[in-house]
Amino acid sequence: MTKLLALPLLIALACLLAGIYGMVHNQISYTVGPDYFHAFKFHQFNIAEALPFRVGAAIVGWRASWWMGLVIGVPIATLALAMPTARQMAGAFVKAALMVVGITLALGVASLAVPVDPAQYHHFRIPAGVEDAQGFVRAGLMHNTSYFAGLLGLAVGVIR
Repeated sequence: MTKLLALPLLIALACLLAGIYGMVHNQISYTVGPDYFHAFKFHQFNIAEALPFRVGAAIVGWRASWWMGLVIGVPIATLALAMPTARQMAGAFVKAALMVVGITLALGVASLAVPVDPAQYHHFRIPAGVEDAQGFVRAGLMHNTSYFAGLLGLAVGVIR
C-alpha cells in the first residue's frame, strides 16, 4: 500500500480512536456526574429517554468526539508521510495517536482530583433541577479538560 493510500485510512483510524475514547470517557464521567448527562448532554444530543443511560452516554461520547480524530489525525498523518515506507508511516502514526489518547485520558481523569469550591459553582452553567452540583461540575471539568488535553497530546505527538 502506498503512503498516499494509507493517509485516509489513518485519518479514519484516528476518528475511530477518538470516538471510542469519547465512549469510554463518558462511562467514567457518567459515573462521576450522571446529572451532567440527564440535565445537559442528553438534551444537547437529543438522546431518547427510553435508551439505557450508559448507552446514551456512549452515544454522546461518540458524537462529541469522533471529529477530534480529524483535528488530531490529519496533522499526525501528514507528518507521518515523511517516513520512508507506508509501514513505518503507519507505525509512527499509531504511536503518536496512542500517545494522544493516553495523555488525554490521563489529564481527563486527573481533572477529577481538582477540588472545586462550591462557592465557585456560579462560574458554571448548572441547569435547574440538578441534584448533584458537585458531580455535574466535576463531569463538566473532565469533558472540558479532555478537549484541551487532546490538543496538548497533539502537540506532544507532533513534537516527539
